[in-house]
Amino acid sequence: MGLGPRALVRSGSALRVSGVVEQVGEGVPDEETAVLHAVSSAVLSVTRHLSVREVLQVIVRSAQRLLDARYAALGVPDAEGAFAEFVAEGVTDEQWQAIGPTPRQHGMLGAMLREGAPVRLRDIRRDPRFEWWPRAHPVLKDFIGVPIRDGENVLGIIFVSNKRKPGGFTDADEELLTLFAAHAAIALTNARLYERGRELAMVEERTRMAHELHDAVAQKLFSLRLTAQAAEALIATRPEAAAAELWQVQRLAGEALSELRAVIVELRPADLDRHGLAETLRKHVRLLDRVHPPAVTFEGPEPADHPPPEPPEVEVAVLRVAQEALHNALRHAGGTTVAVRLARGDGRLVLEVSDDGTGFDAGAIPARGLGLASMKDRAQAVGGDVRVTSAPGAGTTVRMEVPS
Repeated sequence: MGLGPRALVRSGSALRVSGVVEQVGEGVPDEETAVLHAVSSAVLSVTRHLSVREVLQVIVRSAQRLLDARYAALGVPDAEGAFAEFVAEGVTDEQWQAIGPTPRQHGMLGAMLREGAPVRLRDIRRDPRFEWWPRAHPVLKDFIGVPIRDGENVLGIIFVSNKRKPGGFTDADEELLTLFAAHAAIALTNARLYERGRELAMVEERTRMAHELHDAVAQKLFSLRLTAQAAEALIATRPEAAAAELWQVQRLAGEALSELRAVIVELRPADLDRHGLAETLRKHVRLLDRVHPPAVTFEGPEPADHPPPEPPEVEVAVLRVAQEALHNALRHAGGTTVAVRLARGDGRLVLEVSDDGTGFDAGAIPARGLGLASMKDRAQAVGGDVRVTSAPGAGTTVRMEVPS
């Protein structure tokens, strides 16, 4: 697809067609109009805050269509020699299953990551950097690959192959793919910023919680301990005085419990006050869907339904359990989807977080660290319970029920 002297170029942060001053739809050739619409679609996908995978799919699909290619793909490497993200067009789900795992960083893909330079070939199979494909892999011939850069860093690669029209890919095709690579870099950089922001917010909240717990409760617990020790010393020789000290223990314990509850309410995330539990969870799920490869979905009451609020300590407990379960699913499950559901019925508030990952032996839950124990403690503190259902190869479901 040759754009000739009117080839698409980038000037500063603006996009234009060289030599064309007309507005889209006012004399611009159809081919160039299609280019502008496709680039606009990719940019709008980023600004609409779609999930990272959706943004990358938009970029890859647009590149495939505009460069008239049979195949297109975009890969983001991980630190273990594979790809953290790999999206493609032109390959069916059945073909992907036959091909097997996502590519490793070998052959041409590995060379492009190392060299960080565009590659345009008449036949990729004749290049010495080419190694092999899995048996079910489609046969690629003419090829353009472009690095996705953030300054000097190569974040990934985008490539197209097998141009439908004879003649192979052109200089203009390479320029257009380079433009799409720039927008892929924007999407990936935004995702990393969201992730860092989320992690910083969690650290700040944990630090504030530690200070609040120390200031509001620690002194009360210290007094309680001293009073209990005094009662122990008096119980053998002065039982009446010991009984008075034990009454003090009971009073101090009640005050500490009340202050601890007050701290929990004070540490309640601001979003819960502004939006309520369902909408706070919905926003949290949207954020995770943007920054993690699995598709993360939420099903629950809509704002228009005006769901009644739960007691503050219940909403905080449900939110924290959901966050812990989502963390486990996204970091350890290895699945492609995570579904969050919040519902009320029969006097119960029910939260479910399910994934289609590798699962595990539910009988070995105690060996999986403190996360699951912490979820159970949170649920029991508000009169509820958490059950975990899982089996190797069958995914995992965390279900929390609380009286509503």
